[in-house]
This record gives sequence, structure tokens and C-alpha cells, in this order.
Amino acid sequence: MMTGAIVFWALLALIVVTIYKGVKQVPQGSKWVIQRLGKYHRTLSPGLQFIVPYVDSVAYKVTTKDIVLDIPSQEVITLDNVVIIANAVAYINILSPEKAVYGVEDYEVAIRTLVQTSLRSIIGEMKLDDALSSRDQIKVTLKSSISDDIADWGITLKTVEIQDINPSNTMQSAMEEQAAAERQRRATVTRAEGEKSAAILEAEGRLEASRKDAEAKVVLAEATKEAVEKVTLAIGENELPVMYLLGENYIGAVKDMAASGNSKLVLLPADIPAAIRGVMGGLKP
Repeated sequence: MMTGAIVFWALLALIVVTIYKGVKQVPQGSKWVIQRLGKYHRTLSPGLQFIVPYVDSVAYKVTTKDIVLDIPSQEVITLDNVVIIANAVAYINILSPEKAVYGVEDYEVAIRTLVQTSLRSIIGEMKLDDALSSRDQIKVTLKSSISDDIADWGITLKTVEIQDINPSNTMQSAMEEQAAAERQRRATVTRAEGEKSAAILEAEGRLEASRKDAEAKVVLAEATKEAVEKVTLAIGENELPVMYLLGENYIGAVKDMAASGNSKLVLLPADIPAAIRGVMGGLKP
């Protein structure tokens, strides 16, 4: 009786284990790689699946969702021998799980290494300014260079993005100094141009003032000439009006000099005897 019960429970346990080993429920977003006696047999899709117990086994469980691979930062030397720091992120999807697990030891490590190597090669053929301003071009070239390689592993590269691409700390300091020097140069040029413009405007102002003064002198000279001609025409051979006008101007000038508070000059006629005779003649009845 006891022996029969033991056999019953043993057979029941064997049946349960066999069913557990033969019935598989693959979750959505995954595929399972099945090996039969150590050799690849088939790939299970999501859903309820059946395998041969004790003969088939689940060797690998592979996700079919997009995988994000962070590519570590690395130092890259550009074509003009400048060290920059670059890193990226790659989005991959496994189309053939059996190729991914049997074609390469670790496909994530392999893809990271491949992206790093290709990134160094691409940036190494570019100058610093081109590398800093051509992220889209680098991305396209990088995707094209590695897509065919990883396709052999049953993996497709959805996209690859350049996260950061910056000069090294030493280079950043040099670039900041260069930018400061360039700003200083521009400020100096701007200041010099301003001073030049001001000097030109000032010279033009002096030139215009001189031109106006010259024109005024010409006008005054012409007016004086015309006045002299009119006076000469008016007086003819008579000198008395001329003498009168000159004497009047002379007396006015002497009065102005005498009115000055600091005047210490005494003006005498150049021909004193003639002046006295003129005065005496003017006193005769």
C-alpha cells in the first residue's frame, strides 16, 4: 500500500515537471532561443508554446524591444591635432535573436566598441570647427558605417545620436583666451574706426569753415572794391572828402584806444609841425 502511494506521487510529480518543462509562455516583447541537445533548434515567439521536455531547453531569452546603448565618452584627436571629448547613444533592435546570441559573444559590448571605433575614425578625418558644427553629418556617416556590420548579427541600428562633442579642458581654456583676444581686437578696431570717423568729421568741419571764411573774405573784398570804386567815382579829383573820412576814422581809433583802462600809449602826429600849422590855419579868421 505504501509502495503504491509512493509510486503514484512520484508519477504525479514527474508529470507535473514534464508539463512544466514542455509548456512555455513567452511574454510579449521577447523571443526565446531553444536548443535541442545543445544545438540551436528554433526561436519561440510570444504566446503559449510547446517544446519537447528533457530534450529541448531555453538557452537564451532575448528582448525584441528597442535597446538603448550608452556609448562611453572618449578622447578623439581631430585632423588638426586637437583633442576633443565625444560620446553617443545608439538605439538598436534585435530582428534575429539566434544570430545575435550565436553570431557574437556579447552583442552590446561589440556594438559599443564598434561605435567608438567608427566615431574616432570619422572625427579623426575632420578639423575641430567642422567636428563641432557637423553633428548631423557625423551621425549619418556613423550609422552608415556600422549598419552593415551589425546586420550580420541579426541586429538593426535604428538611429545613433551624438550626445556631446566638446573640446578638452585644456583646449576650452585656449579657445576662451582666443575668444577674449578676438573680442579685444574687435573693440580696438571699433574704437579706432570711431576715432577715425570723428577726426574726418572734424577735418571736414574745419575745411567747410575755411571755405566759408574764404568766401566771406571774397565777398568782403568785392564789397570793399565796389565801395572804393564808388567813392573814387564820387570824389574825382577832390581830396578833401577822402582826407575827411580818413581823419574821422583816425580820430575814432584814437578815442577807442584812449578809452581802454590799461592804455599807456600817447599818440602824436607823425608830422607835428604840419599838424600845428594845420591847426593854426584852422584858427585864422
